[in-house]
Amino acid sequence: MMIKRPQHLKELNRLLSHNPVVALLGARQVGKTTLARELARLRKSPTHFFDLESTADLSRLSDPLLALSSLRGLVVLDEVQRRPDLFPTLRVLSDRPRRPARFLVLGSASPELLRQSSETLAGRIVYYQLPPFSLSEIGESKADLLWLRGGFPRSFTAHSHRQSYEWRRFFIRDFLERDIPQLGIRIPTATLDRFWSMLAHYHAQIWNGSELARAFGVSHHAVRNYLDVLEATFMVRTLKPWSANIGKRQVKSPKIYIRDSGILHNLLNVATHAELERHPKVGASWEGFIVETLIRALGVEDRQCYFWATHSGPEIDLVVHQGGRLRGFEIKRTTAPAFTRSMRSALRDLGLTRIDIIHAGTESFTLDKQVHAIAAKQLLQNVP
Repeated sequence: MMIKRPQHLKELNRLLSHNPVVALLGARQVGKTTLARELARLRKSPTHFFDLESTADLSRLSDPLLALSSLRGLVVLDEVQRRPDLFPTLRVLSDRPRRPARFLVLGSASPELLRQSSETLAGRIVYYQLPPFSLSEIGESKADLLWLRGGFPRSFTAHSHRQSYEWRRFFIRDFLERDIPQLGIRIPTATLDRFWSMLAHYHAQIWNGSELARAFGVSHHAVRNYLDVLEATFMVRTLKPWSANIGKRQVKSPKIYIRDSGILHNLLNVATHAELERHPKVGASWEGFIVETLIRALGVEDRQCYFWATHSGPEIDLVVHQGGRLRGFEIKRTTAPAFTRSMRSALRDLGLTRIDIIHAGTESFTLDKQVHAIAAKQLLQNVP
């Protein structure tokens, strides 16, 4: 089953029309190569592909300036994190008069891990992150399937839950054993595997590095490094706390989510809907799934997204800073959402324009002038 991704194609075309180098970043197997090939198919200009995991293509690039300088149109370099030494060559080629070629580089690491590109190509490169499938791409009727399997294309489109679960199991193994070492990260595979599995049980909770450090018998700096690696490779989201100028003591540590719900479920050994509904982390899993869905539906960047909590109780699951205004979201796996004192406090203390309560019921309705209950299955129609 082929799921089209027209919005991503449109945005990539726009970026390529204005920039000599565009970096398409995202987790491994998220569909970057498929999207790049679809983009190439639709373009009228010539396209040249280099797969940097192919020994033949690596040989062609033994002298990168010689290999790339004569090419016209679109040049795609897949898995560019394997050859960061190409970035100085891209800088030279980007500065040519009239720019005869545009470069699309595909990578499985964040700009922070590809630091050399930021330094060498400053002012010439823009970054675009491709996430797994979203609710808007697969349709609200398949929301429960997306929640269970996650949005990695081969996981979501598998013929059965068992096949999907097996694909994710091999993906996790390959990610730890192959992808992480290729990025130059020297954390033992077993250590990162254990940490990632343990982190799944802290999903949707406040980061407590000291507690995890004690469990591992290492320093809190070491476990923070493990977390940073998973965040930089798009496996984990750290939601930063919003701080308001109020008299209450506010939480200052981030909140942790496994970005893809399917990966989370594998780490929790959950393979079916029945197992998920019986699992003690079902509410936390659903919260993370809705957080990711909201962020993509709103079209906001990670730096615009926060949570808010005080040590005395009031909290908001997601706070979005957009257009100079703050908007709050509470996520409740219930069919009877209510306007609570915590929400009233958040409206007053944060100056929120509104709060949307995303719930598991079937109807959307208004609870107060600034508070709206939105059924998860109607989220796309009611939230943006």
